Amino acid sequence: MASLYLLPVTLGDTPIEQVLPAYNKEIILGIRHFIVEDVRSARRFLKKVDKGIDIDTLSFYPLNKHTSPEEISGYLKPLQAGESMGVISEAGCPAVADPGADVVALAQRKGLKVIPLVGPSSIILSVMGSGFNGQSFAFHGYLPIEPAERAKRLKQLEQRIYNEHQTQLFIETPYRNNKMLEDILQNCRPQTKLCIAANITCEGEYIKTKSVKEWQAGRPDLTKVPCIFLLYK
Repeated sequence: MASLYLLPVTLGDTPIEQVLPAYNKEIILGIRHFIVEDVRSARRFLKKVDKGIDIDTLSFYPLNKHTSPEEISGYLKPLQAGESMGVISEAGCPAVADPGADVVALAQRKGLKVIPLVGPSSIILSVMGSGFNGQSFAFHGYLPIEPAERAKRLKQLEQRIYNEHQTQLFIETPYRNNKMLEDILQNCRPQTKLCIAANITCEGEYIKTKSVKEWQAGRPDLTKVPCIFLLYK
């Protein structure tokens, strides 16, 4: 049966065989239509999957913040005509903190088959490696940039840790990671635990959990490194 496959991508330059099942390659080689966050990176990924793949015979449909709902509504025509399609984000799993949810929602409304495939999710892997509560956690994406708003938000998230026993996760643009770390150390309680999960599944992977007080004694340089920050008690 024709299906909409959600195709995970490596989180960096990790060899594909280290993080993606061989089954994914079988599925990918049978697909001719791809809904993608970025056409260039999607083409690069497909070439990594199989050097012999003929990229020029494939169709790519861009899905990002500039894609209109009208465009998205037409993207599933090949699937409705009986051809399987794939969704690819720039890194990790589509539709989880990445584009894809809108087209999946459309497929669900139309009664089309959706199949998520196994692959690396930095959110799940960071929770696994943190030692924090994996029964209840929340991912918040980017926090406010404005200093007072960010400080207020950090304190709100920290309060949820103590009130609800819930792990709190968020990210920052890589070149602002060090400023984020500084803001966490300035605004959170000394005993609050912070896990920094950087370069997950890639060379130089770094997953460390310490109290805010312990981090204040020595901070890593996180400049331009993809990171997830996790807070717990």
